[in-house]
Formats: sequence, C-alpha cells, structure tokens
Amino acid sequence: MFNQKQLEPVDYLAVGHVTLDITPQGLVPGGTVLYSALTARALGLRVGIVTTCDEAYPIPEFEGIAITGFPSEKTTTFENIYTPEGRIQVLHQTADQIQFQAVPEIWRQTPIVHLGPVAREVDPTLARSFSESTVCVTPQGFMRAWDMAGQVTASEWPEADFVLQNSTAAVLSIEDINGDEDRIEEFLRSIRVLAITEGEEGARIYWNGDVRRFPAPRVKEVDSTGAGDIFAACFFAKYFATRDPWIAGRFAVQLASCSVTRRGIDSIPTEYEITMASTEILDAEQRT
Repeated sequence: MFNQKQLEPVDYLAVGHVTLDITPQGLVPGGTVLYSALTARALGLRVGIVTTCDEAYPIPEFEGIAITGFPSEKTTTFENIYTPEGRIQVLHQTADQIQFQAVPEIWRQTPIVHLGPVAREVDPTLARSFSESTVCVTPQGFMRAWDMAGQVTASEWPEADFVLQNSTAAVLSIEDINGDEDRIEEFLRSIRVLAITEGEEGARIYWNGDVRRFPAPRVKEVDSTGAGDIFAACFFAKYFATRDPWIAGRFAVQLASCSVTRRGIDSIPTEYEITMASTEILDAEQRT
C-alpha cells in the first residue's frame, strides 16, 4: 500500500478513484471520493479513502482524512469540454480496479461505507463485503462507457440489481440516466432508499414506495462540480444519524445548493452552512 502510516478506525469510508481533472486552470484533484470525504469531514466524521492511482500523483493531504490503497500505473484523468451543443466528457486514462483486498482490516467494519466509482473501478462485489456497515452507493461511475478516443457516454448497468440489493441507500443524478423514469422504477425494485438529484430544481427522495420532492433554494451558480458528491455525503451521513430519508434529503439539498456558489474544493460546506441547514431541518419539522 502507498500509505504506510498507522491507520485508525474511521466513521465514513469512501471507495473509488481520486482523479486528476484537466481544467483551464490546469490539473486539479477530483473524484467523488475526494469531494464526499471532505464533506464528511466537515460534518465532523473521521474519514478514510481507499483508492488506487499512480504513486507519483500528489494526493492532497487533509487533516482528518486518511488515504490508502494500492499503486497503479496510471491515475484516472478526466477532461470536460464545453461546446454550444453541451458538455463532452473525455476519459484520458484510468487506474486499476479496486478490490476488497485493498481495504485495510481496520476499516472493514466502518459504520458508513460509500462506494463512489467514477469509471467502473469499484468491484461490484464490494457491495456485500461490508456485513457490519451501512453500504451506500453513488452509481454514476457504474453507468459510464467510453470509446477509443475516451469520449464518455451513458451506458447500461448490468450489476444494478446486485449492487442495489446489497446497499442501504443510493444517490444518482437524473442526468446519469438521461431522464429515463423507467430506470428509476427499475432501481426501486432493488433498493428502499433512493435519492434523485435534479440540479437547480433540488431532489426527490424515494422511500418504501413513497416519494417527496425537496426544492433547492435559488442561488447564483458559479460551479456545480462536486455538488452531487457533496449532496451524497450529506445525505448518507444524515440518514445514518437519523434513519429518516426526508430529513436527510432536506439537509443535503440545502448544503449542495450552497456548494455551487464556489469553485472546486472551496465548495465544501462551511461550519456556518452546516449549522444553518440543521436549523432549517428543525424549523421544517416544527412546522409539520
């Protein structure tokens, strides 16, 4: 493993590739696991990341987040190209798949395990490998394909039933499934708690055959990068704490909306924003 430091137990474990993102400002670190881990840390949780990347990749060091895994010849690298017809996403290279053996023994009973693939890198069998954990998934990376030039498109997800049946909660964007409502109904046959994010419209939460919509407050959007990952971490953490998806959905929408007003990892929720979102929940509960 490329992290030789003594590891301690964590509350929130994120599994997936840390990435390099090619931007007009240069190469910047990214990936679902990075944004979700930083968010979980902001929520007061002890956080671990299991990943794989080139040993030369300068993984940022953040107090309160331990990162470990096996080295790979490459680091997963994305580029988003914006055109008048919409965004083109290019996957330039990918790191190795992440197997259960990469997870340190001390982290195998972590309370919250977040499977956050970006390029099909998480072994689907990990969904049933954490028998003592609340396993949560953001399946975006399971539903991506790319051609020889690296251009990314939406794809089928053959392992969907298996992964969802072995998970407690899932979060995905309506864009991940190209607005296909039939796929939502298909997923709901395999999982009890499902959150669908809808950008500036907020999110809808499905729970045991019921659905509620949580509109997002109107804000001036600067950069939506990472907003879905921030939503997911907030949702999973609050759901674990309360076992109430409605509370978790309201909380996550508030903080994800704040995140789009800033760029990059500066979009991670602040202590003040977390306090205000918690207050919003209390006020809403009192009104009902």
